[in-house]
Amino acid sequence: MVEPLCEYFGICGGCSSQHIPYETQLLNKKKQLAQAINVDLNSIEVFSDKEYFYRNRMDLLFTFGGVGCRRKDDSKSCIKINKCVIIDEKINSLIQELNKNFKDVDFFNLKKNSGTFRGAVVRTSGNITSISFVLNEDSTKLSDAVEKIKEYAKINTAENIIITYVSKDIDESISNEFFVVKGTDVLVETYLGHEFIYSVQGFFQNNTAMASKMHQYVNKLCDDEGNKKLSLLDLYAGVGTFGINNCEFFKNLFIVEADTNCINSAKINIEKNKISNAKIVELDAMQLKKINLPEKDLFIITDPPRCGMHMKTIEEINKLEPKKIIYISCNITQLGKELTKFKKYKLKNTAMFDLFPHTNHVEAIVELVLK
Repeated sequence: MVEPLCEYFGICGGCSSQHIPYETQLLNKKKQLAQAINVDLNSIEVFSDKEYFYRNRMDLLFTFGGVGCRRKDDSKSCIKINKCVIIDEKINSLIQELNKNFKDVDFFNLKKNSGTFRGAVVRTSGNITSISFVLNEDSTKLSDAVEKIKEYAKINTAENIIITYVSKDIDESISNEFFVVKGTDVLVETYLGHEFIYSVQGFFQNNTAMASKMHQYVNKLCDDEGNKKLSLLDLYAGVGTFGINNCEFFKNLFIVEADTNCINSAKINIEKNKISNAKIVELDAMQLKKINLPEKDLFIITDPPRCGMHMKTIEEINKLEPKKIIYISCNITQLGKELTKFKKYKLKNTAMFDLFPHTNHVEAIVELVLK
């Protein structure tokens, strides 16, 4: 056992493993992955980076005295914090600003389901930071809250400030109902020499260093002269990062994504990076059969959410018989369940990426090849 670095450890619901040496955490996660997908422990390649101050996003709640995190074992309660040891230091500076300027606001009470200030989503990319203030759209004090945020925007250090409206009955921090107070509603990240814009309201990997290592790993798996005859299908593509980073190795690229905001960003990213062989398909992956794809001349990268792929998606992939499948998973238990459904394939390579030190979460990438 080691002494946790965080003063809130054991009270905050975020980290669960700071009392365990980091090398032991990695070994434990490696064992869990090996068991989940039934492979030899020594066959898994492990990638890690910074143990602390790695997150580029923090979802905060307003509470007495400022902002904080959900309490361990009680998601309806919040503890005020002054610093988090797993987030980027630029975000910690903004936490201190928020505590100073919003210590006595009408915060949203999760148990009573009332109040105005719900939360603040703080993100950073490079030297640029953004704050999305999440307000209860059902509050009668919205106008006062908006004015307070506008005044704060004049003096704070974040480059981007937006205000987001969410219903009191929805425990979410993002919404299509938002407006920009200062700066813009997008951030930019660079992977493998390509620039990607993404919405501050959308999904993007929370650990930049580790996400970069994931892209490097997938890039090596795709770099094969034989792929020049194949089409690349990028499923659950988000803003198009994996597809765009690997399209040079393939004849054609199909970017498949259901979220309209992500699709809009993907279109910009294709143009921004001068990609000429890409086609965007705004579609849920479970409707894959609606796309006219070349059977048996296909290579698939799939990066589904924690719930995994829909059975209809898996069935259609099996019908298409792609030469290779690269499955990127943030839920290794679900990954293990789904791998058994690809009976025509054998597992060639497995890698583990610790994007979330001091938590139970881990990402995995497996390479499946047609038998």
